[in-house]
Amino acid sequence: MAKKKVVKKIIKRKVLKKKVPKGGTVKKATKKTVKKSPRSNTKKPNKSKRPKPKDRDPEKAGVIHIDDMYSSWFIDYASYVILERAVPSLNDGLKPVQRRILHSLKEKDDGRYNKVANVVGHTMQYHPHGDASIADALVAMGQKDLLIDTQGNWGNILTGDKAAATRYIEARLSKFALAVAFNSKTTNWAASYDGRNQEPVNLPFKFPLLLAHGAEGIAVGLACKILPHNFNELIDGCIDVLRKKRTKLMPDFPTGGIMDASEYNGGLRGGKVRVRARIEKTKNKRLLKITEIPFGTTAGGLMDNIVSANEKGKIKISKIEDITAEKVEINVHLPVGLDPDTAIEALFAFTDCEVTISPNSCVIEEDKPRFYTVDDLLKKSSLRTRDLLKWELEIKLGELEDKWHHSSLERIFIENKIYRRIEECTTWESVIEEIWKGLKPYLKKLRRKVVEEDVVKLTEIKIKRISKYDSFKADELIKGIEDKIKEVKRDISQITRYTIRYYKELKEKFGKGRERKTEVSSFSKVIAKNVAVATETIYLNSKTGFAGWGLKSSGVSVDRCSRMDDLIVFGREGTMQVSKVAEKTYVGKNPAHVAIFKKDEPKYYCMIYRDGRDGATLVKRFTVQGVTREKMYDLTKGNNGTRVLFFSAHESDKETPVVNVVLKPAPRLRVKEFEVNFADVSIKGRASKGNILTKNKVDKVVRKKGQLELL
Repeated sequence: MAKKKVVKKIIKRKVLKKKVPKGGTVKKATKKTVKKSPRSNTKKPNKSKRPKPKDRDPEKAGVIHIDDMYSSWFIDYASYVILERAVPSLNDGLKPVQRRILHSLKEKDDGRYNKVANVVGHTMQYHPHGDASIADALVAMGQKDLLIDTQGNWGNILTGDKAAATRYIEARLSKFALAVAFNSKTTNWAASYDGRNQEPVNLPFKFPLLLAHGAEGIAVGLACKILPHNFNELIDGCIDVLRKKRTKLMPDFPTGGIMDASEYNGGLRGGKVRVRARIEKTKNKRLLKITEIPFGTTAGGLMDNIVSANEKGKIKISKIEDITAEKVEINVHLPVGLDPDTAIEALFAFTDCEVTISPNSCVIEEDKPRFYTVDDLLKKSSLRTRDLLKWELEIKLGELEDKWHHSSLERIFIENKIYRRIEECTTWESVIEEIWKGLKPYLKKLRRKVVEEDVVKLTEIKIKRISKYDSFKADELIKGIEDKIKEVKRDISQITRYTIRYYKELKEKFGKGRERKTEVSSFSKVIAKNVAVATETIYLNSKTGFAGWGLKSSGVSVDRCSRMDDLIVFGREGTMQVSKVAEKTYVGKNPAHVAIFKKDEPKYYCMIYRDGRDGATLVKRFTVQGVTREKMYDLTKGNNGTRVLFFSAHESDKETPVVNVVLKPAPRLRVKEFEVNFADVSIKGRASKGNILTKNKVDKVVRKKGQLELL
């Protein structure tokens, strides 16, 4: 049997390799039995007479096309990941694993703590995946401090420390979860993955949990990222929705910080939220304190990020200390002479002290992914809560009416001594008939029709209860039930007001200590180049043609810079190139000019060059603005042999050099030297080729003040 299975697998693999048109059907091969003659054992078949095999039709060969397999299986897999794993439901704001964890905790709830390992094991009868995914989800929910009451070392979201092993930590449902999450009468149930148990399709949450917790998940071709919001603000927002007022929710992060949500876009894709750490200056000007960190970072990770930026030369610090415990506290020590404000801006620009978060509000509604703004999600949650509360009231009303009906029927049965009519009855049918006869005069007093089940229930009343029956207490009980019925009916008729009162009670009971942690503000983006600390010095070695901060021993100092700056190089051939500063980079031997390039601080350049080997001499005055890094620009006409005779750079357009142009001796040359004032040359762009200065050969260009700029 084992050999047959192996052969079958090999044949299937070979068949799948063949190219077959789409739409092939699978058919089982049938074996044909052939009777062998006695001569067949001795006589060999003649190969020449053997019939040629017919061409196999793929439609009849039983082949599955690989494209069809991929398309159907991939869609099934993608749908499962989206619906059953990564994206939360709109109804209760939970992913399946979270819902199953809460259901397991409810089943095990007896008011005492349960070992997390036991909870994980109990949840596995509903969740078809490993215990690690359940434990991770449970720890994440416990760290949010809303639905689960924890005991033990559950880790720290500020430091990034992990929770202890599941056998050492304990959990139980919080009072808030018990108040808003469970009601078996309003829960729809479905069979678990193995059919042995029943699990809730959605929990009847009467609170916008999805917006309070937030959610994040990556599915197949789809992602979800909903940011957490403030508990009290969500309740206030629900009340505003019911009062038909506009809402505008803003995220609130458990790690605090300062937030600019001007581009939040309602939490939809394309929006962004910028969050900064809270950095405080102290009396000691050389010490900064980080007391709150951006969402998604940890104190240890932020410290490592700051150290890395310092090592790369982007910022400048002398020492950093992380003493975070219950609250964040990172001490950043600055070097002597560094301005604290500049250091803070540099921390925002080059480290995770400022992060940008891109939300993508996606939920599952009616088994399909939907994209809603957070205000739309709040509205849907508020209306769903109102419907759930109405449903609960209707169930309660039905139970009260049943109780009133049975209490009234019992009073009629006992006070009118109908039970005595059945003393002489010998059959069950006669008992029921006598009770019906006894009740008939009083049926109009009841609010609903009496059924046989009600009559049967009367026969179950014990004699002890009949003997001790108190009519006064019975009347008080029925009157109390009638008052409750009136109250429930009033609440149903004023369901919106009742829902608002419900939310206010939630806020009063559970809202203490849940004030906003993240400050809402607005701040401009820090431009990295503007705050980069000049920690390096650029050196130039004209003989070798190299420049960089690593040439201190062999080069001449050019300028101070940061590692974020750009270097602009003007070559003797009339070329220009902008590149990133580096430890060592080739700029060409004996360049005309090397400097730090700052786009927002334009400089004015004056240049005289010879076009080609024997061409005319031209003059130009220009600025450099938009450039592409590493691209070589030609500032001249581009002829071979072009040479720059004079070059100077100036901070202002008012700075205009005056030079003397000395010509080479030539026959019939009367003027051997003339003056050029760059104030007479108009300022143009770098692409301008310049104006002809002279067609005679130039010997040298000298500043009028006697300083030789370039030869």
